[in-house]
Parts: sequence; C-alpha cells; structure tokens
Amino acid sequence: MTATATPGNLKFTATPPTEVLGPVKARVKDFSFHYANGFQALKSINLSVAENQVTALIGPSGCGKSTLLRSFNRMHDLYARNRYHGEIILSPENINLVGPELDPIEIRMRVSMVFQKPNPFPKSIFENVAFGLRVRGERNKAYVNQRVEESLRGAALWDEVKDRLDQSGLALSGGQQQRLCIARALATDPEILLFDEPTAALDPISTTKVEDLVVELKKTVTIVIVTHNMQQAARVADYTAFMYLGELIEFDVTNKLFTTPTNPMTEQYLTGRFG
Repeated sequence: MTATATPGNLKFTATPPTEVLGPVKARVKDFSFHYANGFQALKSINLSVAENQVTALIGPSGCGKSTLLRSFNRMHDLYARNRYHGEIILSPENINLVGPELDPIEIRMRVSMVFQKPNPFPKSIFENVAFGLRVRGERNKAYVNQRVEESLRGAALWDEVKDRLDQSGLALSGGQQQRLCIARALATDPEILLFDEPTAALDPISTTKVEDLVVELKKTVTIVIVTHNMQQAARVADYTAFMYLGELIEFDVTNKLFTTPTNPMTEQYLTGRFG
C-alpha cells in the first residue's frame, strides 16, 4: 500500500500488520469508510483485535482513528449516506458488525463506547447505569439491581456512590462522571469496550484512575482505545496501531512499536517530527 500525501510529500509503504498472539475477538478486513460528503476517511484497513487485550489507535488529528473506532459499534449510522466497505468480523459467531442486516442498537449493546467528555444522562446514578438494560427491555428488577451494582463495582465507583444512587449523575465530579459512563457501558455485558480519548477532559488523578481501570477491565472485556497521548498508549495498551491519513501504517506489540518501529513514518511520529 503506497501513499504520497505524507510529511515532506515523501512516498511511504505501510508495514504489513503483525498478527496478534492468542485469540482474536474482532478482525477488520479491507475496511474503508466514506462520509456523506464523499470524503474517504479510511482506506483498506486490515487489523486484528486481540481478545481480552487493550489495543490502542494512535496518530495525528484527522488520521481516521476515531472514525475506525466508531465503525465498530455503528455510530456512523446515525448520519445518512455514510458508507462502509469491507468487514469487521466479530468472533466467535463470525458476524459482520457493519453488515446491513444487523440491528445497530443491538450491536451497541455488544460493543459499548465511552466518549472523550463524560456524558451522563440527566437521570439518577442508578438509572444512568440501568439505561441500556431498559432499552433492551429488561423488566426483572432483581437482575437490574444486580447489574447496576456489578457495573458500578466494575467501574470502581460503587463505594463512592452506593449510598446516593437516587441522586443525579450530573452531581458527580468529572472523573466520577466518566467512571459512571464506563459503568453504563458495562451494564449490558459488552464483548468489546471502545474508549475515545477517555481522559482528555480529566485531571491527572482522575486520568490515573481511568487508566488503572482500563488495565483491570481487560480481564473481562476486549478494549480498543483512541488516544493522542502516546505515553498513555505505552502504559495501558498491549497492541498499538499507528494511523496516518486514513491508512494503517504499522501495528505491533506496544513495547516493540514504541522502542523499535519498523516503519520510518512511525519513528518520525513517535519522535515528534510531525503530528
């Protein structure tokens, strides 16, 4: 794969992606994406997402990493005339997440997302976490109570809010609100959890709590995270993909990619020569 629009207008050849070790939870196959205005944001991406591991997507602004992330749970369906090409295959059922025959709402239950800025609903802490279960039609009160507690524990928030579940989620601090959003994402027992710059709006202490949580959560859920913070990717990710202008330039074990990248463009980005 060759491109010409690079730093210094030099041509480059993308490095073939490394295959992950162990089970694969999702496989991106020859995947491209066009926005409604015709702009092609992703170009023939091939990428494997390791099960119960953290995969980071890095690259300069506009490189397509958030576009790829949001394709996993069909967020682009919210806008007419956006177009997918290729497949994102979810294991073990081998279903295509972007297949037109699948219900995007159900996909979003199985592939949950946490956004850059905390976005709790104007509801109680309890109802924020229970929201996805309500949408799914869950009526078993005992089960809902159980899932709310389990999800808040999973987000390391239970001990801080267990005595005020009926209070508004908007009354929490910024870091607590983001962990509430993580609990809400966990409540439907997703198979993949997507994080789009989850600590960009948080202070250093809250950032550390979320990063620790990401590392803990991979024991039970596969995680894909977009981050501009390369140090964050180095701290939390098992695998890292470097993207540029809609293409996957290099994908490898995080430690190897950061210390001995095989692609010159990756080295230039990591050393701050562009981006």
